Amino acid sequence: MVKGSAPRGGKRPSARPPQKRPARARATPPPPSAPPPPPVGALRLGAVPGATPGRWIDTWQERHDSPLELVPIAVADQRRALVEREVDAAIVRLPIETEGLSVIPLYDELPVVVMSTDSHLTAADDLGLEDLAGEVLITAEDDALGVEVPGSLVPRFAAPATTGDAIETVATGVGIVIVPMSLARAHHRKDVEFRILRDARSSSVGVAWPTASTTPAVEAFIGIVRGRTANSSRG
Repeated sequence: MVKGSAPRGGKRPSARPPQKRPARARATPPPPSAPPPPPVGALRLGAVPGATPGRWIDTWQERHDSPLELVPIAVADQRRALVEREVDAAIVRLPIETEGLSVIPLYDELPVVVMSTDSHLTAADDLGLEDLAGEVLITAEDDALGVEVPGSLVPRFAAPATTGDAIETVATGVGIVIVPMSLARAHHRKDVEFRILRDARSSSVGVAWPTASTTPAVEAFIGIVRGRTANSSRG
């Protein structure tokens, strides 16, 4: 074949056009992270004996850099501590006078009878009011239930100042005490036992705060108590 002549058929093969490489997709930059929420401020949280706010305090510490101070308060002083702003909010025993306060019920506790390990009452799995007739009923000055037991005996000594003092007296073999279960556990001793009291009202626990002083810290804590997530717009 002569140079420059066309191949048989009279057509010269066409050159293949250069293939374009696909353009690389540009990486999308990550969205800017949200700025941290502003500090909510310190919180003074009151708690009556037997209250168990530990899990809420743990969540607070995970979410907020602001300090939370736990302040023990007596049931008899719970309203005064709130009204006089000794605490910003409090875990309280219900009922409580609600004028000027916001209150959210949290949970109910079973009442129990605390007795000496030597008491014949320990033979029962649980007790009714009728089982307590003839027993010396000790009522501490900080009593949280106010249970009346038909046929019970009045102690011949002054009322103990605290539930702990009353249970210490019971441990000597004198009388019984009726308290919420959390208090029986808080004052547990090797020389006392407790049994559930079937037919007495339960003890309700709630969180309360002065309505006019609903600070960002209070709102954040109430959000935790109500189970709101950290991403909730209300804390």
